[in-house]
Amino acid sequence: MEFDWSVIGEAMPALLSGARLTVLITIAGLVGGLIVGFVAGLMRAYGNAMLNAIAFAYVELIRGTPIVVQVMFIYFALPVLADIRVNPMTAAVTAIVVNAGAYIAEIVRGSFLSVHKGLKEAGLALGLPMWKVLVYIIGPVAFRRMIPPLGNQFIVSLKDTSLFIVIGVGELTRQGQEIMAANFRAVEIWSAVAILYLLMTGTLTLILRVTEKRMRIL
Repeated sequence: MEFDWSVIGEAMPALLSGARLTVLITIAGLVGGLIVGFVAGLMRAYGNAMLNAIAFAYVELIRGTPIVVQVMFIYFALPVLADIRVNPMTAAVTAIVVNAGAYIAEIVRGSFLSVHKGLKEAGLALGLPMWKVLVYIIGPVAFRRMIPPLGNQFIVSLKDTSLFIVIGVGELTRQGQEIMAANFRAVEIWSAVAILYLLMTGTLTLILRVTEKRMRIL
């Protein structure tokens, strides 16, 4: 079989549209995931028994189930339980928020607890409230340490968007499938899809490496 480059050229507008949607879902999901993850991570690290138990249950529930099951539950089961309508985009972004948040929570917890307890004791000895100790003393050190694992989670979440094909979200993989179903040029289409994913993950990796270098990761 001869590789036909013109097939990729014809499909590229639709594939780029899917790639843009992939990036949009990833960014929106990770913004929410960071907020959820930081809250849950701090609850795990410094919360009382009840807060710790709530965060622990959330993290274990999400880490113990596949993201495909989570998005299917949000899209198909949640409307039945809560009598609400959930569109595919909302379900996709929510799934990234919920899934990434659980993994980010453990990254945050581990990073904060890895900071030597002497820093916290010194801050408290100076009369600073606990929240200022976390923000101004422990936080900057912990943040540097969590950048590499956060970067890895960002890349995983970007690739996880391909699983939203199951609910009909028109992201990159869905676009590739529809084009391939129309022209039956699987080699060209899936090669182009793979290259676009590599470009997105490669760009994200480069940004993270520059960030790590500039912040002098400990």
